[in-house]
Amino acid sequence: MIRVLVADDQGMVRSGIRSLLESEPDVDVVAEAVDGAHAIAAARRERPDVILMDIRMPNLDGIAATTAITGELPGCRVLLLTTFDLDEYVFRGLRAGAAGFLLKESSAEDLVAAVRTLAAGEGLLAPAVTRRVIEAFAATPAPRPEHVAAVQELSARELEVLALLARGLTNAEIAAELVVSAATVKTHVAGILAKLRLRDRVQAVIFAYESGLARAGD
Repeated sequence: MIRVLVADDQGMVRSGIRSLLESEPDVDVVAEAVDGAHAIAAARRERPDVILMDIRMPNLDGIAATTAITGELPGCRVLLLTTFDLDEYVFRGLRAGAAGFLLKESSAEDLVAAVRTLAAGEGLLAPAVTRRVIEAFAATPAPRPEHVAAVQELSARELEVLALLARGLTNAEIAAELVVSAATVKTHVAGILAKLRLRDRVQAVIFAYESGLARAGD
């Protein structure tokens, strides 16, 4: 079972998400939280696999809560939820350690798929905002020195795979581009994450742009 915590200050939203997820045979909503502080306490108590975290909440917002949770409980995967696709906090949230971002207007199928994706160790960005997220990181004035140095640890093939990841390609699309099997691509992605000490594909995309390996328009 995938253990889920739902954090949102609106009771109707929490109830709706709980009802939706608990209709799935492999998902169990173990707790709800009304703000960031409650989310942190519930995460410590329940150790959920996935946390659905509203960004804008009273007392302590979802960004601050995400920072605290991912720092203390790296096994908890945070999916940020918001009604705004231009929410400036999204970028801060991803840097804070969130594994993904999804609009509240997304379909029920997309939400369930997102929970399963994060539980499987992958990262997720809503298609509607992927380009904006990439452009935000692409606008970084200069590559971060520590990232530039870390790139040197990657093999030539891993560099190719990382560059394609930064373009938003799936494993299957990367496999077709490089004329290799999807299993081979999965192995390369795992190697990239291990060498660069990254959590998932979302962080890999961020790394690619912050290191200068990828640039807008590539």
